[in-house]
Amino acid sequence: MKPALKYSFIALAAAVGSAAIYLSLRDTPSTDSEVAMESVADSPASANDPNSVYLTLSDLKGNMVAMDTSKLTFINVWATWCGPCNAEMPSIQSLYERYRDNPKMAFYIVSDEAPATVQNFLQKKNYELPFYLLNGDYPGPLSGNAIPRTYMVRNGQVLAEQVGAVNWNDPQIFKFIDEQLAM
Repeated sequence: MKPALKYSFIALAAAVGSAAIYLSLRDTPSTDSEVAMESVADSPASANDPNSVYLTLSDLKGNMVAMDTSKLTFINVWATWCGPCNAEMPSIQSLYERYRDNPKMAFYIVSDEAPATVQNFLQKKNYELPFYLLNGDYPGPLSGNAIPRTYMVRNGQVLAEQVGAVNWNDPQIFKFIDEQLAM
């Protein structure tokens, strides 16, 4: 193969590879903020119920935290290295600010990374969200490998699920939350 042709193929391969990496790492959250609705269960969750959503959590200082299953609960599973997670975090911050004073709602922003990794990330970003660390495994209804993934839960049952980044500052999301809080 001629040297000029060889370098052209190498340049083309590098350009295609760079484009693929760029497209996979873009920090643009989806504008599609549909949240898949599921039926509301009437029975409260317990840590012993395999079908319930109960997480064993600790705060960033290592203190165990009891998940309040009686509230409408926003659970976001994320990682510091995840571009889409980082892209949606400002809108989660805004959603939290909108509902944080509502006694019927709780937020759990959950990672399984080392506490120091999460703390370093938070120091750089200045978020005022309730970040927690997962102790153990995710229960069946929350299991999965994709991140970010977000759940709206009440009484230990998943009401809505969103896999992938979303803009949480959306009137449809506010309507869904407000309707659930009115129950």
